[in-house]
Amino acid sequence: MSRSPGRKQENHKISRELFVLTYGALVAQLCKEYEKDEDVNACLDRMGYSIGIRLIDDFLARSAVKKCRSYSETADMIAQVAFKMYLGVTPSVSCNSVTGNEFSLILDKNPLVDFVEELPAERASLCYCNLLCGVIRGALEMVHLAAEVSFLQDRLKGDAVTEIGITFLRKSEDRRHRRN
Repeated sequence: MSRSPGRKQENHKISRELFVLTYGALVAQLCKEYEKDEDVNACLDRMGYSIGIRLIDDFLARSAVKKCRSYSETADMIAQVAFKMYLGVTPSVSCNSVTGNEFSLILDKNPLVDFVEELPAERASLCYCNLLCGVIRGALEMVHLAAEVSFLQDRLKGDAVTEIGITFLRKSEDRRHRRN
């Protein structure tokens, strides 16, 4: 039996839609369990962080990328390779600081909100896609880059685009021992 060439793409679309619907159900359940949006946001960040520290191995194995030499290269790698590989979108990257350690990933289309029209009025401070911030932070930590990651703009809150801010805090200390 031969498979039609479009079959793989169809399965990928079904898998993506299933993931997006499952994610929506997860956020809805967390909203039922927690009264405060801040608690839901923190839970999503923790879950994303756990995913990120495990996902980096898969990313490095599947992408065969080389070591990034700058924060700028790292931000580009996240946008052009990681987002494309796992979410099927490629955000644009902009540097937000003179020191070169603050970047924004700007998503014209966020696949996690495909089936979400707007947040309920009582959930105005909910950061629906906060899982992504945790994933990025966890993955970066596993390659020894400490970072703060947060949503700066969100289409679900009426902004024109979805923007994720990444601030690299410092490089981890080199652990090589020098001979005296």
